[in-house]
Amino acid sequence: MAVVEQKTVRETVLSRWTDNVLPSLSGLVEIPALSPAFDADWANTGQLKAAIDHVHAWIAARELPGATIEVVQLEGRTPILLVDVPATPGAEDKGTALLYGHLDKQPPVGGWSEGLDPWKPVIKDGRLYGRGAADDGYAGYAATTALEAIHASGGAHARAVVILETGEESGSPDLPAYLEHLSERLGRVSFVVCLDSGGNDYERIWLTSSLRGLVQVQVTVRVLDSSQHSGLASGMVPSSFRILRVLLDRIENAETGGIVLDELNVKVPENRLAETRASADVAPGAIQKTFPLVEGARPVVEDDFELLLNNSWRPTLSVIGAAGFPEPADAGNVLRDSTTLALSFRLPPTADSAASQAAIEKALTTDVPYGAKVELSGLECADGWNAPDTAPWLGAALESVSEQVFGAPWRAVGLGGSIPFMALLGQKYPEAQFLVTGALGTDSNIHVPDEWLHLEQAYRITEAVAHILDAHARG
Repeated sequence: MAVVEQKTVRETVLSRWTDNVLPSLSGLVEIPALSPAFDADWANTGQLKAAIDHVHAWIAARELPGATIEVVQLEGRTPILLVDVPATPGAEDKGTALLYGHLDKQPPVGGWSEGLDPWKPVIKDGRLYGRGAADDGYAGYAATTALEAIHASGGAHARAVVILETGEESGSPDLPAYLEHLSERLGRVSFVVCLDSGGNDYERIWLTSSLRGLVQVQVTVRVLDSSQHSGLASGMVPSSFRILRVLLDRIENAETGGIVLDELNVKVPENRLAETRASADVAPGAIQKTFPLVEGARPVVEDDFELLLNNSWRPTLSVIGAAGFPEPADAGNVLRDSTTLALSFRLPPTADSAASQAAIEKALTTDVPYGAKVELSGLECADGWNAPDTAPWLGAALESVSEQVFGAPWRAVGLGGSIPFMALLGQKYPEAQFLVTGALGTDSNIHVPDEWLHLEQAYRITEAVAHILDAHARG
């Protein structure tokens, strides 16, 4: 079985990205393919289908021997694009390499910089700006281009299946059904590549070694059948907002942000502590400067190691929405009848999300002060993911691409967000190896204005994936 040839891989990746990928990826940015959670009428809007069709046409024009490409859509569910590429000769017994990405997008969100727009691709200073460029439109292009580079260079790969879904930004609600539907066709999945991630700089390849789980809930505290004059009612009727504060104090330490419920906390594994320390040591102090804090503000703690652990292995609570409040300019002297908060909990990778949700529900609804009425809605939970130990072949491949492609040692770090697909695959294919990586950085602005893709990093990641797929076929 031939070994992939370095020079040809690099030249193929660069030429494909420049001549083919960038024009098509720019066209994908122009499609407002909002995830179903943000476009309830997605089936009639047609933008998810437009994104699928756009990428389908591009992949169909590629040089992938024996590849089959189809749109799979179960009744009432968002579509997926499935690309099936036969193994190269000699690698037929290596199982299936499953390469994952998604085509749905977050909402545009206001406040884009002058000259930029969520649906307008702009290439500037080595960056491609636009919604979905980095999260995660580039992934399908990178995966396909890596396979092209393997064939051009005489390398090898196992049977490769590229799955591009259209519901990830909504929590991948349809993915379990598709995995079940495609189970026999996928066969023995031995290697999973997910390019919906990244790392703390653009100098090396970063592995995501864990992903946090989540619980989401909307909690409403109601104290009145109708709002009342605050001068007449205050001091007699309890404030719904104050009651919510009391309930939240049962869950979160307001001084530190620490979550006090046992069900949401876990012991951090020793190997994750060691890799977190190594990641923090890459660039001391850099983590504290990642986000645009206002002048005078400080991060939660001023220690890179602790910050990384907070973001990967410790539970957190974010209040992500509120209702029941008028705009300040419109506020009258009114004691409001109710307050609603949308709560987003991030859970450690190994925490039981169902048990965590039950503990949160109990804290919010038991012995409520003043007998106020509490209503919970929008409940959702999902487990996190902790990567298996790295197999020798994958470790050797990572060392090789670190030297040949990046010129810097690879690092692993836990990701504070969630990719539901990884937890599903981790449960379904416990023997598989995982390469969760990507071209995203902490400043890529995913989900917020001015989203951008670091093009050089995308080229390098594509090149690295080609080499690692080749190593998987020979490992």
